[in-house]
Amino acid sequence: MGYVAVKGGTQAIEESLQRIQFERLKNGKFLDVDTIEAGMRGLIDQVMSESSFYSEQLAALAIKQAEGSPEEAVFLLRAYRSTLPRKHYSKLVNPEEMRVERRISASFKDIPGGQILGASTDYSHRMLDFDLLEETDDRVSSWLQAYLGAEDNRTAEVAEAVEDRLPKVLDYLRKEGLITDCPLNNTEPDDVTRTSLTFPASRSEKLQILTRGQTGAVTSLAYAVIRGYGMIHPTVGELRVGQLPIYVESPLHPNEEDDEAYYIGEIKVSEVEMLVPATVKKENGAKELKLDFGYGLCFGQNETKAIAMSILDKSLEGGNKSVPTQNEEFVLYHIDSVESTGFISHLKMPHYVTFQSKLNDVRKTRQNQSVESEEE
Repeated sequence: MGYVAVKGGTQAIEESLQRIQFERLKNGKFLDVDTIEAGMRGLIDQVMSESSFYSEQLAALAIKQAEGSPEEAVFLLRAYRSTLPRKHYSKLVNPEEMRVERRISASFKDIPGGQILGASTDYSHRMLDFDLLEETDDRVSSWLQAYLGAEDNRTAEVAEAVEDRLPKVLDYLRKEGLITDCPLNNTEPDDVTRTSLTFPASRSEKLQILTRGQTGAVTSLAYAVIRGYGMIHPTVGELRVGQLPIYVESPLHPNEEDDEAYYIGEIKVSEVEMLVPATVKKENGAKELKLDFGYGLCFGQNETKAIAMSILDKSLEGGNKSVPTQNEEFVLYHIDSVESTGFISHLKMPHYVTFQSKLNDVRKTRQNQSVESEEE
């Protein structure tokens, strides 16, 4: 929807925009984009994911302009994204090629390659660190020197451990025949940014909308799923955070082997494969327990959203429209940040004519009721 146009009151609108600038600068201080990029990693990753636009610098700029509002920052970044030409499509990305920074499994204690905790708040005490109020450049520099000095030994050990590709945990379950194997599907994915969503939605459309859905909305609906609206308790088979290499075809040798492709950089992603127990009925009426799985992948270290996405991915396969979290139209239409925020925000815009019409209807109804009462 994206309701943004307002007619009339040009001077008032210009003054309102000036007031926004004043509110941002009234304390005589401002945030550098570099500072936001360096210190607001979680917010930047969230904005990039919901915008379907990978640029830490521009996400930081949008956050600065939006004064920290994720919804407004996503709106700004998507608007900018829509002005850019699409010059290339990347080669197929294989998550197994990820340069892993963090890798855990809640299903198995010992996994091939080991668990790598990486950077996470999962094991921290949720207490305010008042020392941050007195953080200075000198303190930061001293801490970094001490950490990096001790890092040399750790880096060598980790590099040796992850020198080869880390195997997927679910592959071992597939070898045992405990979960279904997934055949390779080379069908060109649908693109919801270029073609309107239609129902029934393809899986590529579902995954794209889930990965760019509003983090809070995706998380809330996934929470509803595991509270009883469609799924029993799932378990994280494997969660990975790391850098994925991106390649594009050589313009001189298109459609050639990967050896001719150009490496253009890496993107940081969170990937989750969620194990979901399911009961199936056999022909003789007996019930059998099996394992299914859901999948989630999104930009940045955005683990909660990736987990929630994998839950909804599996839930939507149920297809029971009477269950809200299995109703693809209900889920996919209502988790989009720009669509939902835009529609709610448009209620602030002038509705003088339509409201006056409703008001007249209310007055006429009351008048008719008054006349009927007098006749009685």
